[in-house]
Amino acid sequence: MKTNNITFGTNPQKLINTLPGALKPVAKLMASQEGANALSNIRFVQDTVTNWAPKAIFSRSKADFAETSFLEFAESFLVYYCPKILGENVFRKAYSKNLGQSLGEKVSKPLAELKKDKTLLQNGGLKKLAPVKAAISLSCMAIPLTEFSLNYIKNLFTLKVFKQADFDNIANLNKNGKTEKDETKTKVKKSAIRNIATAAALFGGCLGASMLLVKKGQSSKALQSFSDALLDPGNKLFPNNKKHADFVNKYFSIDFADNNGKLALSRGQLTSCVVIGGAGYFGASKDRGKQNFLETLFRYPLVGFYVITGSELFEKGFKKILKNKDSYKNIIKPNLDVPKFSELPQIAEKLAKQNKSSVEGEFAKLTKQKAIISGVPFLFSLGFMGLFVAGISRVFTQYRYDHDHKNDPDNITVKTFINPYSPKNMDDFKRRVATKQYLNFAKKA
Repeated sequence: MKTNNITFGTNPQKLINTLPGALKPVAKLMASQEGANALSNIRFVQDTVTNWAPKAIFSRSKADFAETSFLEFAESFLVYYCPKILGENVFRKAYSKNLGQSLGEKVSKPLAELKKDKTLLQNGGLKKLAPVKAAISLSCMAIPLTEFSLNYIKNLFTLKVFKQADFDNIANLNKNGKTEKDETKTKVKKSAIRNIATAAALFGGCLGASMLLVKKGQSSKALQSFSDALLDPGNKLFPNNKKHADFVNKYFSIDFADNNGKLALSRGQLTSCVVIGGAGYFGASKDRGKQNFLETLFRYPLVGFYVITGSELFEKGFKKILKNKDSYKNIIKPNLDVPKFSELPQIAEKLAKQNKSSVEGEFAKLTKQKAIISGVPFLFSLGFMGLFVAGISRVFTQYRYDHDHKNDPDNITVKTFINPYSPKNMDDFKRRVATKQYLNFAKKA
């Protein structure tokens, strides 16, 4: 049978059916992740479980739970579905229709890669492609700008549904509650509307610049240079240093990644979402009070760094550890690449011949190893970046609030340490003892 253009002598589904009970659902999940249509769905579920579930577990009120749910689901939708919806289905079709089929098929290729194509350089095809690619990427700045706006939309949502704008009440920090001032609600509402309008205006500017690139980009040296700066900033800044150029392009280029000829979210676009979205996080949290801002300041840099590069560093480090073990040498390549699940049956057949063992046994071993390689980083994300960061940030927020209100007994939920041997407390102790002795003497009398 043929799967992904690879011919297997053994039916993959039959091999999955021979796996132990616990491995079967894992194998089916890994197989489903390789389907082009299912990839976004699986990533959406994984990211939502990692980011939403821990915050939901530690939610402090109905308003806090609703905010978390709205923000996490909306962000996941933006990251995993909008690049395809906007980039592939809307702006690519609109901007590349005059390129012709041959050039149109190359739109998904990164500009840094297209520059290596001598034919494109000689026939002027690159001059046509670069502005169109820049226009598509610039129009898709709608994604990070919407990410920026989501935090202000969230503030309006909470204000409308729960009639709350003060984070101390939303997070249930003040156990007795307090009346919110109208000026606080007005301030949060005005700031949200103003910042959403600013993001919309910036997107309008991006859209205008995109249309200019499509119309005049091919004949304008200035617009060609502008396209280079957007899509290939590494070689623009470091023309003689490939290492630095590759690093800048990886994390700061807003060019799309290529997914089998389709536009896909790149690491640089993810950085723009984290940075621009972060401005929205900090601004919206500052509007609602000190504790909201400090909680964001503690949590967001950790999560943002992990999203951009931390997960990749952890996965690479974990693979390096496993690569040194003999049992993993058949599944982890020297460059740390791991075969697709669809390739495992073929590898299992090869190993069975070499080791004079059963294909089923080798397939089960490879499936387990691949599950560990992908599962441990996911569990780390869920455990540390999810549960630990979500939990500890909320503990610190409560602690800071209690410390700020330590002189207000109605608001203290974590008692401060009292030194019983301080002069003041010793005097109180002596006075209580003396009073008790007097009462006992009076009772006997």
